[in-house]
Amino acid sequence: MSWKPEVDELERRRELARKHGGDEAVERQHARGRLAVRERIDALVDARSFSEIGGIAGRAEIDDEGRLESFTPANVVVGMARIDGRPAVVCGDDFTIRGAAYSAVGLRKGHYADELAIRRRVPLVRLLEAGGATIEGASGVRGRSGYDMVAPPSLNLLCVEALASVPVVCAALGPVAGFPAARLVASHFSLMTRDTAQVLTGGPALVERALGEVVTKEELGGADVHLRSGVVDNVAEDEADAWRQIRCFLSYLPSNAWQAPPVAESDDPPDRREEALLSVVPRNRRRAYKMRRVIEAVVDRGSFFELSPLYGRSQITGLARLKGHPVGVLANDCFQSGGAMTAEGAQKIRRFVDTCDNFGLPLVSFVDEPGFAIGSDAERAGTIRYGMAAMFAVLQTTVPWMAVIIRKSFGVAAGIHLGAAPTAVAWPSTESGSMPVEGGVALAYGREIAASDDPERRRRELEDEIAAAQSVFPRAEDFGVHDLIDPRETRPVLCDWIDQIGPQLAARRGPRRTTLRP
Repeated sequence: MSWKPEVDELERRRELARKHGGDEAVERQHARGRLAVRERIDALVDARSFSEIGGIAGRAEIDDEGRLESFTPANVVVGMARIDGRPAVVCGDDFTIRGAAYSAVGLRKGHYADELAIRRRVPLVRLLEAGGATIEGASGVRGRSGYDMVAPPSLNLLCVEALASVPVVCAALGPVAGFPAARLVASHFSLMTRDTAQVLTGGPALVERALGEVVTKEELGGADVHLRSGVVDNVAEDEADAWRQIRCFLSYLPSNAWQAPPVAESDDPPDRREEALLSVVPRNRRRAYKMRRVIEAVVDRGSFFELSPLYGRSQITGLARLKGHPVGVLANDCFQSGGAMTAEGAQKIRRFVDTCDNFGLPLVSFVDEPGFAIGSDAERAGTIRYGMAAMFAVLQTTVPWMAVIIRKSFGVAAGIHLGAAPTAVAWPSTESGSMPVEGGVALAYGREIAASDDPERRRRELEDEIAAAQSVFPRAEDFGVHDLIDPRETRPVLCDWIDQIGPQLAARRGPRRTTLRP
């Protein structure tokens, strides 16, 4: 006697799970400009590499004669796959089944995705498109809602462990509300599609009922909102661009916190000298210049991958390579608030530095820091508290730091760019001190300037005098920087540094632990 009837039943359920809702459900998804969940997974991962787990998990309806009457699969798809040849766990919401509102079995599958990534020490990629819970709760039983108040919140605990152990990437590919929105931001890299995704703590109906505010999903949580709010790191133009960005981000990171970051082939000469760097910084210190051009001229060509470009805009963060080795890059954008450290900029740096340190990426800082942002808006934003939290994050890093001081390096905020024990080199254009010339002169010599026969002339004289004192040459003579370099030497110096820090990087492995921060 064989088990063929049971095997046939298994295959029938698998087929029902794969085709639940039929072609019409998929066509409706396509009409919204979005792919179905398995189409997304196939587009993201290496060809034929996805191995689904729990494909027949769901709810079966059995007739009186014990035959399968209908089968509704769980609206979460989980499995192992390869992304650019490296193993990863992929978990995707199936919006064609109850709008992907999480059921008890769907939550268990999502739970298992975290467990699997942690246990196998591989990246976790979540493809999100879900409305979160329903009023009935995860049980799906009317009259039985809420959560167990005495059991540990295992989903949240696993999320914390995953973030400490493996790269976590989350993409919002349609409406994402409630719990899925929380999962989106609990990641090292989050992104959303520009025209098809919205990220919402509560949707328009809930907002109108609770607050009387009438807004669309796009107005409430579209890409234009969240690229500037910091909820997502990047926006993808479409789903194909989302797959490209996910692959790109993962290519810089190791599979887990115990491994070294992957080294790529590079044909960019390490001794390349960029002539344009000699004149990129204006002699007039009040004039701005494009810091991204400096970064792109120094790192391996085409390797700079910027993160959160429209959030905390006075600070630039991103990933890049030097001689093929992944590094984290942070810098100031003097076109935005003069490059000053704002509350948002500090939060952006803190999170970025934590990610780089956890996964062993050395940090390279291009410094043009005039100090903390000042004024009533800055005070209301709590700039100094967030700034010091960023400072603590920086001082707790264990990876090597290289600071290239391009121009300004003033006040406490300058320390956020230096790490705990940096290798610090400076360009001749460097100015440093307790505060910028203009503000310092106005504060210290205000009465003298006002009493002068020609206040404007006296102010310029004092500013020139103080500026000369802030020259980097005396600092270099006192070994206040490790070296004063020709700007054209920046790439060769950084590539030499990458070669030198190998033993230091090899000695640190595993998730980082930090102390209390302000």
